[in-house]
Amino acid sequence: MCTSALASGPWGAAVVRSLVDRVLGALQEGGRERGGPLPAGGPGAVAALVRDVVGEVLPEEGDPEALDDLVRVLAAGAADPADPLCAAHLHCPPLAVAVAADLAVSVLNPSLDSWDQAPSASALEALVTRALARAAGMADALVTSGGTEANQLAVLLAREACGPGVRLVCGANAHHSLTRAAWLFGLPDPVVVPAPDGVLDPPALDTVLARTSGPLLVAATAGTTDAGLIDPLPRVAALCARYGARLHVDAAYGGGLLFSDRHRGLLAGLDAADSVALDLHKLGWQPVAAGLFAVRDGGDLAVLGQRADYLSAADDVEAGLPDLLGRSLRTTRRPDVFKVAVTLRALGRTGLGALVDRVCAGAREFAGLVAEHPGFELYGRPVISTVVFRPAGADDDLVAEVRRRLLLQGRAVLGRARLGGRLWFKVTLLNPRARTDEWAGLLRLVEGHLR
Repeated sequence: MCTSALASGPWGAAVVRSLVDRVLGALQEGGRERGGPLPAGGPGAVAALVRDVVGEVLPEEGDPEALDDLVRVLAAGAADPADPLCAAHLHCPPLAVAVAADLAVSVLNPSLDSWDQAPSASALEALVTRALARAAGMADALVTSGGTEANQLAVLLAREACGPGVRLVCGANAHHSLTRAAWLFGLPDPVVVPAPDGVLDPPALDTVLARTSGPLLVAATAGTTDAGLIDPLPRVAALCARYGARLHVDAAYGGGLLFSDRHRGLLAGLDAADSVALDLHKLGWQPVAAGLFAVRDGGDLAVLGQRADYLSAADDVEAGLPDLLGRSLRTTRRPDVFKVAVTLRALGRTGLGALVDRVCAGAREFAGLVAEHPGFELYGRPVISTVVFRPAGADDDLVAEVRRRLLLQGRAVLGRARLGGRLWFKVTLLNPRARTDEWAGLLRLVEGHLR
């Protein structure tokens, strides 16, 4: 097989099919070599393995086995989010149907910077983004690379609507990308409101809004990174309405609860926001990237409009060709919405809601195991699918050391969270197939490293 063959065209499907078989075989081989949720040995060992397999990065002559070798080393040195003991981050195991859909995008390689590069993809994006926006109580949405880009857009639109003096007000629990966005767009220093129990404190917010002059953008969180908590959105929205502040809700984690009849109520008040960040590569089981930025007033997006004659000439737009430059801060971008569209159609709201319900139930089960174990302390009952715990009586140094030891051994991938002035283990459950006995095994593993 010629390694310079094209993926599309008359013979592309046959070539790709043969390569996919090789990729899947190498993935399995690499997974067996890894043998757990993470490669053992730490950064040095992994880097040495990669260097050994790669050899010369740009050799004089090509190697027909490069695909097999590099996929194998990628898998051997990967963190596997499908492993129940890989549970540190908001890093989900993707659905097979979404991965297969993403292959089609890679083969066709459309770019959503002009209609003539992606006719069907641009039409599909318009349908899907607006449907998902309506599900969140919004009018329209843009596809983003994730919560960071969505939060940047929220700050940018607030600056355009309110002027360069607009000030960000956010909780101490807010994602770091919000304060970074304020710096990026040259806004005044943000006002950080206390979050004593891990969520934004409404009385403190009331005081800040009453005392802070000028236009304000309040950012609330639905699914904090540390503990998966949800700010009291109805009370925050009411305060924003009272003081005339814009409201952005970072629901990058918690937005997936909208699919679940059982858990959707946790997002009450979301529809009062001016903008919302949603990530379907978290509670949506999509390959990265699959983010959304939704707005209550579709007219807010008009400020993003740009004109480049080679992409969106005025006469082309007047003749009916869609202008896509106002649909993103990026120019070249792949239609990440396609895998989302396939997933929505294939599973439906009920199917996705069932996955959400499973991981939330799994978190409650795991939290129950922790609460019943005399050797561990539970931070609090999980709100979404994050469980925070620590060894009873342990100091922070021991918590940090045990976590690193498990990482370097490749035995388990636990997160860390500093809450209430102490360091905790964080487990984010995004694998709907994980079982209670596997969580019990994780506790035994941690317990064994405390001795």
